[in-house]
Formats: sequence, C-alpha cells, structure tokens
Amino acid sequence: MSSEARRPPLQIELKIRRALGGKAGWNGVAVQLAFAAVLGWIGYEIISNASDNLEKQHIAAGFGFLKNNAGFDVNQTLISYTGSDTFLRVFVVGLLNTLVVSVVGIVFATVIGFIIALCRLSPNWLLSRIGEIYVEVIRNLPLLFQILFWYLAVLAALPNPRQSISLFGIAFISNRGLVIPSPVGEGGLVPFLAMLAFGIVAALTLRIYARRALFRRGQVIRIWPWVLGLLFGLPLVSMLLFGRPFTLEMPQLKGFNFSGGARVIPEFVALAVALSTYTAAFIAEIVRAGILSVHKGQMEAGSSLGLSRGTTLRLIVVPQAMRVIVPPLTNQYLNITKNSSLAVAIGYPDLVSVFAGTSLSQTGQAIEIIAMTMGVYLLISLITSAVMSVYGWRVSRSLGA
Repeated sequence: MSSEARRPPLQIELKIRRALGGKAGWNGVAVQLAFAAVLGWIGYEIISNASDNLEKQHIAAGFGFLKNNAGFDVNQTLISYTGSDTFLRVFVVGLLNTLVVSVVGIVFATVIGFIIALCRLSPNWLLSRIGEIYVEVIRNLPLLFQILFWYLAVLAALPNPRQSISLFGIAFISNRGLVIPSPVGEGGLVPFLAMLAFGIVAALTLRIYARRALFRRGQVIRIWPWVLGLLFGLPLVSMLLFGRPFTLEMPQLKGFNFSGGARVIPEFVALAVALSTYTAAFIAEIVRAGILSVHKGQMEAGSSLGLSRGTTLRLIVVPQAMRVIVPPLTNQYLNITKNSSLAVAIGYPDLVSVFAGTSLSQTGQAIEIIAMTMGVYLLISLITSAVMSVYGWRVSRSLGA
C-alpha cells in the first residue's frame, strides 16, 4: 500500500483544500484586477464626459471661481461678510452656520432626550405617559413638516417689531427674530477669558479627582465650594484687577426695526428647535433601551446603600448603560448634521443654501461645489464618529469591558 493510501483521511482532505485554495486565490486576484480596471474605465469616462460638457458650455474647470466676488448678501454671518467678498468667504460663512446649528441641535437634543427617557422610566404615571406621547407623536411626524410648523405657524405668527414681546426691557421677540444685548469687548476681556478658562479646566479636574476617589476608595469629597470659587471667584478677581471685560450694547427700536444688539433670526430658531425636538424622540428611546439593559439588581443595590433613585441612576446605572447608548447615539448626532441641510426650505443660510444653492446657480461650477459640499459633510461625519468612538472606548475601559 502506498504512502498516500496510508495517509489519514483528514490530512488528505487538507492537502486537497490547500491545492484548491491556491488556484482559488489566483482566480480571486484576477477577478479583483478586472473589477479595478472596470472601475477605472468608468471613472475615466465620467471625467472625460464632464470635461467635454464643461468645455461646450464655456465653463472653466477648477476652483479658481472661489476668488471671484460673490455679489450677494447673507442674512446671518458669524464672521464679517459683505456682498463684495469672495465665494470662498461664502463657503466659510455657510460652513460656520451649519456647524453652529448642528452643535446647538446636538446639545439640546441630548438634554431633551435624556429627560424624556427618564420620564418614560419614571414610576410616576403622568410623567411616563407624557414621555410616551412625546416620543410617539414627534418621531412619527416628518422633520420637514416640523421645521415648517415652527417657522410658519409659530414664529411667523409673532407680532412685528413695533409690537414685539419685551423680556424685562432688554430682549425683544418678534417675527424678525430675537434681539438681545450684544457684548462689546473692553480692556479686561483677555484676562477675564483666561481666568474663566483656567477655572473651567480646574473645576473639571476636581470633578474627575472626586469621582475617582468615590469609586476607588469610597471617599466622598465635597467640591462644589471650590468649583463655585473657581468659576465665579477667579473672573471676579480679574474684573477687580483689570477692569470690566465688556459692556452691553442694548437694542433700541428705531422706525420699523431694532438697531444695536445681537439678533437671532427666526430661521435659525425654527431649524434648531425642530432638529432638537425631533432627534430627542429617537435619543429618548436609545437612552431608555440602554438603561433597561442594565440589570435591575443595580437599582436595588443602590437602594440598599441608601442612595436615592436619582443618585443611583447618575452614578451606577447610566455609566453602565452608556456602553449600549453610545453607538446608536452617534448615528443620531450624524443625522442632526445631515438633516440641517433641510434649512434650504426656510431660507436659513447654511452650507447647502448659500454655497450649493446660490453660489452654484451663479457660477455653474456644479462639480466643484458639490464635491466641496460632499467633502465637508463627510469630514464632519468622520470627525463626529471618531470623537464618539474615543468616548465609547473610554466608557468601555472604565467599566472593565
């Protein structure tokens, strides 16, 4: 009997698999090379076709148009801007407007979502029903409808500036937005901001130290007097030494509108409120699911230690639930940024409205403008995902996962 015949069946099978695997590997490489060649050909055809079309329409390809004058105004800018500025300046203005409404939406959606989730889990029947009604109503209405509702049915129904609603005589609400006092920097502004920043960093450091002392040694450290001193005492010392950091420019009614002060346009308010309340309904369900994923014995253990329900949730249950909450919460944060592009429906000057809309119609540089807009949204999403991934990793590590 030959040695091959005496070889155990398992070894013969492995030998056959290795032989077939080698051939399959070469076949797989050939298929991938062919697929890459097809993709390259498709890309070449797209670029060639786009170049021919641009040449026929006498449109120069490239990003040189960014240096041209825009020739139109924007009704909300976080930086100085006039109609004689360049399209690059328009791009920056739209980007900043998108970022500010996204950040505001993320902050308020998170706060509202956690509150609604705790209401739904509350043993109080009324709070639980209120939370349930909120979630079921808000998340089942289209976001665009909610944006239009806040803009047309709520804010547009406000009185005109001459009959505006006064808030203690310093702020005014009308159908043209919210007008508030505007700070004007003085000589003591820089040291004031430096002291405030140092106080915030020191307060956060104290909080981290106190939490570690609580969880590692069971030692309760009272830090709130120190936090108050850092956050309010240091800026006060700065004001006494270097003078007041700023003065307030009060809004005044002149003619048919207000002058002076800072104005929050109604388009921003409608978009921020709609994004926050809509996304909060989904975040509430995510938080509720995360809290329910923690074994109920954790609540019982906290009660046995004499902790209140709120303290048990804050120190024991929610930190454990964050491991479940963070991944789907990241998706909602990404949705807020992308859904902010619906601002074009009410005229809020975000990136899509002023750059991918008005600038594109004036220049005809569709490929470049759309590519820049897509790249910005992709970059924002990647940065948000990276930040949340790092936070999720820290949460898992702190729980010993």
